Amino acid sequence: MNPEFAEAVARLTEYVQAALATGGLVFLRVGAAMAFVPAFGEQVVPVRVRLVITLAFAVVLTPAMADRIAPMSHSLESFLAAALPEVIAGLVLGAGVRLFVIALQIAGTMAAQSTSLAQFFGGHGVDPQPALSQLMLMGGLALAAITGLHVRLVEAFLISYEVMPPGRLPGAGDVAQWGVAQVSRAFSMAFTFAAPFLIAALLYNASLGVINRAMPQLMVVLIGAPAKVGGGLLMMLFVLPIAMRVWIDAFNSFLAAPFTGGP
Repeated sequence: MNPEFAEAVARLTEYVQAALATGGLVFLRVGAAMAFVPAFGEQVVPVRVRLVITLAFAVVLTPAMADRIAPMSHSLESFLAAALPEVIAGLVLGAGVRLFVIALQIAGTMAAQSTSLAQFFGGHGVDPQPALSQLMLMGGLALAAITGLHVRLVEAFLISYEVMPPGRLPGAGDVAQWGVAQVSRAFSMAFTFAAPFLIAALLYNASLGVINRAMPQLMVVLIGAPAKVGGGLLMMLFVLPIAMRVWIDAFNSFLAAPFTGGP
C-alpha cells in the first residue's frame, strides 16, 4: 500500500472519529432536551420521528460547537467525563421549556373545572386532561410551530453552551434558584389565564345563591347549568385568543434568553 495513501486514510479516520465523538456529545444535550421540548418531543410523535429530529438538530449545532467540544472527544475518558454534564444541561433546558406547556394544561384544567366544561367532548392524547386543556395545548403548540420553533430552539441551544459550558456541571444552587423561578412563573401564568373563568364562576355561584335564597322553590341549578356552560363557551371565544397571544410572547421571550438569572 502506498504510504501516502495509508497516511491519508489514517488522517481521514481520525477526523471522522473526532467528528462523530463531537457530534455524539452534542446529540446527548439535544436528545435530553428533546424529551421535554414541545411539539417535537410530544409522546404522540413516533419515536423514530423524534430520533430523526434530534439528529437533525445535532447536525445543525455540531459545526457551531465543534471548536469548544472537540478537545473533550479526543479520548474515551474525556468523552465519558463530558457526557453526564451534557445530559444534565439538556434536561435543564428542556424542563424550562416544558413548563410553558404545563402552564397551559393547568390553566385549561382550572378553567374547565370552574365552568363545568371538564367532561365535555372527552380528552384526547396521552395524558388524560379536560378538552379545554387539550385545546389550549394544541393551540399553543401550533403557534410555537408557525412562529419558528425550530429556529428559536437552535438559538436556545447555542445560548445554553454559553451559560453551561460543555463538560462542566452547572451549579446546583444556581439551577435550583432558576428552577424555582420558572415554576413560579408557570403557575402564575396558568392562574392568570384561568382567572377570567374563575371570577365568572364565582359571580355565577354567588348569584345562584342569592336567587336560591329569594326563590327556594325554583330549581336554580337546572336553570343555571345551561347558562354556566354557555357562558363558559362564550368566554372561551374571547379569552383564549388573548391568552394564546400572551403565552406565545412569553414563550418566545424565554427561548431568546432561557437562562436569565441562572443557572
